[in-house]
Amino acid sequence: MPTLLIWHGYKFRFYALDVGEPPHVHIVKDSKSLKVWLRSLEVAQNKGYSDQEIGRLLKVAADHRDEWLGVWHDFFGL
Repeated sequence: MPTLLIWHGYKFRFYALDVGEPPHVHIVKDSKSLKVWLRSLEVAQNKGYSDQEIGRLLKVAADHRDEWLGVWHDFFGL
């Protein structure tokens, strides 16, 4: 489970079992969870985040998207 970034307590990561899915990142904090497709930066799933939080988190994902796509491809050997 590579953790890509910890930002203000939010953990940006993906899971080894995510193989076979399009590149995405899970963002977790406390009991909240957000899944974001990296290519389109669309929310795939939201559990507990407000629209304001999602906006901030999508900006962070956008700032790191190219780097994280590279990590995804390296990790999964694509």
